[in-house]
Amino acid sequence: MTTSEQISTDQNDATEEQLEQEGDIAADFLEGLLDIADIDGDLALDVRAGRAYVSVEAEDASALSSLSHSDTVQALQELTRLAVQNATGRFSRLILDVGGSREARQRQLENLVDRAIERLDEGASQASLPAMSSYERKLVHDIAAERGCVSESFGEGADRHTVLRRG
Repeated sequence: MTTSEQISTDQNDATEEQLEQEGDIAADFLEGLLDIADIDGDLALDVRAGRAYVSVEAEDASALSSLSHSDTVQALQELTRLAVQNATGRFSRLILDVGGSREARQRQLENLVDRAIERLDEGASQASLPAMSSYERKLVHDIAAERGCVSESFGEGADRHTVLRRG
């Protein structure tokens, strides 16, 4: 079994209790970061689809504006995953949302897929999307399927991107 297969197997075997533990560790880590940055935010924890979800929310949305940019959320998510992995010894697929950034990114990805479909409707045989994270590619695959398109990921590492075609 390869390391990636072992990580995948380990994560699939994560219990609800282990995922809740991941959320608690992530919340502690994020609270420390928010305190250091002097940013007010409330944390909400959830377990969905075999992943720990942590949301940072604030009554005053502007309080989180410096953290809610998609690149910043992605970086914070990776740091938080590393903190969880360091504490548990297990790979984490934790998802972080800051101030509704995941919902906003979902809408952006839907628009991106819709524009790609327009290119297909205009006669293109395929439409390539920019490189994005595995989580975002998964969302794109789901959106494309909902819209009757076939999608496939190509490339390696940071250059991995999705290509859409008509089904």
